[in-house]
Amino acid sequence: MAVLTVPPPVREETPPPRFKRTSPTATVLLLLGAAYCLLPVLWVLVASTKSASELFNTFTFLPSTHLFDNIAFLSGYRDGLYWRWMVNSAIFAGGGAAVSTLVSAMAGFALAKYEFRGKSVAFNLVLAGVLVPAVILAVPQYLLLAKVGLTNTYWAVLLPSFISPYGIYLCRIFAAATVPDEVLEAARMDGASDGRAFWRVALPMMRSGLVTVLLFQFVAIWNNYMLPFIMLGDDKLFPVTVGLSGLLNQGATQPAMYTSVVTGSLLSVVPLVVLFLTLQRYWRVDLGAGAVKA
Repeated sequence: MAVLTVPPPVREETPPPRFKRTSPTATVLLLLGAAYCLLPVLWVLVASTKSASELFNTFTFLPSTHLFDNIAFLSGYRDGLYWRWMVNSAIFAGGGAAVSTLVSAMAGFALAKYEFRGKSVAFNLVLAGVLVPAVILAVPQYLLLAKVGLTNTYWAVLLPSFISPYGIYLCRIFAAATVPDEVLEAARMDGASDGRAFWRVALPMMRSGLVTVLLFQFVAIWNNYMLPFIMLGDDKLFPVTVGLSGLLNQGATQPAMYTSVVTGSLLSVVPLVVLFLTLQRYWRVDLGAGAVKA
């Protein structure tokens, strides 16, 4: 009678943990890059707490106690004109970024998921628009809008902001990567029209990409100087960038304006920081969902 022998279980040896070595050179370069980017921000933060005499007579990164005095002086300038500039910037950046993101999503989705005559030509034109600096287009846009009487109005800044070639390019990439053709075919088989498939199916799947485009556009329009400087003549329509530039020019005869410019620059960054902190959770949620689905 044969006796069956069971071989002992094979023990799998766990590999020793691997420790990643950090390069001192890379660490030093990263720290230098961070210092290069953050030191100007730190200086603005500290300089906004100083009076005019402290700002010009001493150069130190130690804060002073005049921040709220500077904010009160800036708020009282011409009956709160600075806050009118901030509202104008919010209108330009918020409205322009929202419409631009929607237009970019629709155009990018069409370029990624539809076949039509002239598609390659249209996409090449979009790429050409990405390569053209916006400063070059400011004067032609002014001449075109002057013909229809829209200069020195809100539309003079809003209309050129509605189309973003870079946003269309990004949305085409996001649509091609995140919206499977099978999902769209299933939606069409269920009776959904092309518009309904875009709004109900594709748009939610492109959310992380749209948040990125929205943030890029908002920051670009908020920081834009040349276009509103050319288009607008009434200082009550100025965004904060053009308005602070005017205050800086007054600093040659009124040195106290320099503290207002520094304080206004600090306050103008606050909405961008709040927007980034508010929208970054959408990136984390979408990245986590993608990792689970994978």
